[in-house]
Amino acid sequence: MTKTLSILILYLSLLCAATLKPSPVLAGSDWKPIDPADLALKTPKVEKDTDAEALFWEVRVEDEVEGGSPRTVFRHYVRIKIFTERGRETQSKIDIPFLDNWSIQDIAARTIKPDGTILEIKKEDILERTIVKEGRTKIKAKSFAMPGVEPGALIEYRWKEVRRDRFANYIRLHFQRDVPVQVVKYSLKPYSAAGFDFGMRAMTFQAQPSPFVKEKDGSYSTTMTNVPAFREEPRMPPEDSVRPWMLVYYSEDRKLTPDKFWKEFGKENFERYKSRTKVSDEVKQAAATAIGDATTPEQKIERLFEFCRSKIKNTNDDALGLTSEDRAKLKENKTPADTLKRGMGTGTDIDMLFAALVTAAGFDARVANLSDRSDTFFEKSFPDDYFIQSYDIAVRVGDEWRFYDPASTYVPFGMLRWQEESQEALVSDPKEAIWVKTPLSAPDKSKYKRVAKLRLSEDGTLEGDVKIEYYGHLAVERKEWDDDDSPTQREDTLKEIVKERLSTAELTDIRVENVTDPVKPFTYVYHIRVPGYAQRTGKRLFLQPAFFQRGSGPLFATSSRHHAVYFNYPWSEEDEVTIDLPAGFSLDSAESPAGFSSAPISEYKPTAAVTKDGRTLIYKRTFYFGGGGNILFPVGAYNQLKAYFDQLHTQDNHTITLKQAAVAAAP
Repeated sequence: MTKTLSILILYLSLLCAATLKPSPVLAGSDWKPIDPADLALKTPKVEKDTDAEALFWEVRVEDEVEGGSPRTVFRHYVRIKIFTERGRETQSKIDIPFLDNWSIQDIAARTIKPDGTILEIKKEDILERTIVKEGRTKIKAKSFAMPGVEPGALIEYRWKEVRRDRFANYIRLHFQRDVPVQVVKYSLKPYSAAGFDFGMRAMTFQAQPSPFVKEKDGSYSTTMTNVPAFREEPRMPPEDSVRPWMLVYYSEDRKLTPDKFWKEFGKENFERYKSRTKVSDEVKQAAATAIGDATTPEQKIERLFEFCRSKIKNTNDDALGLTSEDRAKLKENKTPADTLKRGMGTGTDIDMLFAALVTAAGFDARVANLSDRSDTFFEKSFPDDYFIQSYDIAVRVGDEWRFYDPASTYVPFGMLRWQEESQEALVSDPKEAIWVKTPLSAPDKSKYKRVAKLRLSEDGTLEGDVKIEYYGHLAVERKEWDDDDSPTQREDTLKEIVKERLSTAELTDIRVENVTDPVKPFTYVYHIRVPGYAQRTGKRLFLQPAFFQRGSGPLFATSSRHHAVYFNYPWSEEDEVTIDLPAGFSLDSAESPAGFSSAPISEYKPTAAVTKDGRTLIYKRTFYFGGGGNILFPVGAYNQLKAYFDQLHTQDNHTITLKQAAVAAAP
């Protein structure tokens, strides 16, 4: 659903498999010989007490042109030593993730057992599947299981990765894996062709620069030794903001300071998009019609925004069901008038049309480039536009610039994708470099609104109807997850979410609403039955009124932290749960859970009360987090932050006791 290709280079758990014998062995020209010392190795060298350690990770990189299109080929080779049973468990299954415009080829893998026995995987054992990362991101992967892995074994595997990236002249070299690595080596063969006068350059992040060495075959290599394992943690900053990596790219040696570079880039962009935002008579007429009787600047802009979203089909939207062949046949929109006439266009076409319509309405509209903070944290000190390939439309309203994104199908008016909020945006200008920070949406813009009307039976079964609405960024994530799924798949997703908390839950009468609606909240409606929800002990029932939090673990489970804590965006929660109590039971303990606050960052307010007739329990809960723009917390604040969410978890698990009245004896 994004209008730009997010550079998501995910060298996630690229595990490994190896081939060894007690004496130097060659299994074909592609496998390296085995050093007996590696097979006999008993303890790791990089990190004490680690469960597995890569002896080497070698990658050969070549830039190529195929059919006039650039591509980059990575040839990976990894060898890992297994030390413990846990190392066997974590390294036996391999996932090689890849993006849609990549291909994974020539996979070979093998295990070398301590006695020198070699077990190779077969081609039919390699599967393609979808894996789910934190945040419920779907990623395709080539997956296979290593045979016969045991402590003391070596595993190694190799594969070819072909990337047909739009930014093939930029390459990210990562040096960390999920295990420590003794030696990481990249060998690059720079692209060369007649008339190509850009030089290969490199920029290192989160590490000391590793110089390139020219090899005999004309390639250049860079090496890093004794690299510790990368420890992925929930709710951490983007990986490329915390782990060591190198950006290799081709660029002119213009030797511009950052200030001069951004000034030139802003001017170039202003000229580049002039024709794309041209105001024609057709655009003027469309703007006037769409604005109608709107009078305020906000009303006018919103109507133009909704016109672009509702009247122009986004050909980049997967929900349209267009294949790559279908898109290739579409005519190119060269002007906003073309987009108007055809009623469809790419995300870029829609943004340019919006800019033209807003300009026709008398506003100053510009293209604004900005970075994607799900990728890495942007620094203006690096004079290159690689990190600000996303863009939105900046509109001058009074004395301020406001930012709009009509091409993102599900992003509400007045918001940007969360990846583009709270980012430095470069507003194109014919004279100056104008940097403006985009706003971060408040917690109430991204909300869970949950209502449950339930009945409790005397055996502890809870049953009733539930409605959950997602707003703002929460809705965008759910819609983008579900919009290309079938109705059955959507129902299965909901069942999986609920059963993660309530394993005995039975869901029926499921409705998933507003999945592709750009304005209405994403909504789940369903009937639920949960046997054993309340615990029965003699004449008492122990009931947790926080139905929507029941079964959820603490947000932060570990006692220590390696990386800062990073929330993608502020959010809020609003719950109302009514529970009809079983006949003959009344409250034995009616104490309400306690609220607390850490304003302006967060506040938690729960209440529990019983109707006058004593028949119904009414539980309400509100919570928000991230107020005041606080979404990034240093490692030093982890203990305090953990204690806060532990307190929240404790209060959400507050239990109310119900007691069964004594039955009067028969006369």
